[in-house]
Amino acid sequence: MRKIIFAVLTLLPSLVLASGTEAHLDKANYDLSDKASLQRGATTFMNYCAGCHSTQYQRYNRVAADLAIPEDLMKENLIFTDAKVGDLMKSAMSEKDAAKWFGAPPPDLTLVARVRGADWIYTYLRSFYVDETRPFGVNNAVFPSVGMPHVLEPLQGTPRAEFITHTIDDVETQQIVSIKSDGNGEMNSEEYDQTVLDLVNFLVYSAEPVQQERERMGFWVLGFIVIFFIFTVLLKKEFWRDVH
Repeated sequence: MRKIIFAVLTLLPSLVLASGTEAHLDKANYDLSDKASLQRGATTFMNYCAGCHSTQYQRYNRVAADLAIPEDLMKENLIFTDAKVGDLMKSAMSEKDAAKWFGAPPPDLTLVARVRGADWIYTYLRSFYVDETRPFGVNNAVFPSVGMPHVLEPLQGTPRAEFITHTIDDVETQQIVSIKSDGNGEMNSEEYDQTVLDLVNFLVYSAEPVQQERERMGFWVLGFIVIFFIFTVLLKKEFWRDVH
């Protein structure tokens, strides 16, 4: 019985991830060393996402320090609640209101980049399209029957999907071949893609803030191992020089 439970717990995360990878995913070429991109991503997140979603395992002041944002600017421009700069980044929406409006609280996004992957998020945010049959009037090619509105529509404009119809055994099915904006947004397609990429960059950072520090430390550790190995070889030769 324990073996069965262990097997289920081991396979469940991979099954969940597999369910979201059926659609083609575009490559998200994010760059964690690009501070300007991370700052723009944080701005987009706080203005368009933080009203519903938390990143409750992050603190405002830690984000400000990591992204080179002065704390006074953080408080003035990126904190829209009565939270203090040292508080966790929690959404102001109550669970009761979330359940009333969405049926369930929107998920915390601190670790979404580790769970879903950067490519999935990048493609997902560029795959909304108008669907009047859905509660919020939109659907998503990557996440069919999505239960959230397209919050970035003011930036992208109204996205409409182009379909082709297949008939198999007298059953018609539709496949999305492209999604294009009506052009009534604040940004053109290239600007919108960059904004989404900046947001993805911020979410990747949020999922593992110490990633770059860990990588830098790794190089120092590898360098120490190499130097230590060289001294070890030289020391061995010195000890064994007079043995033969």
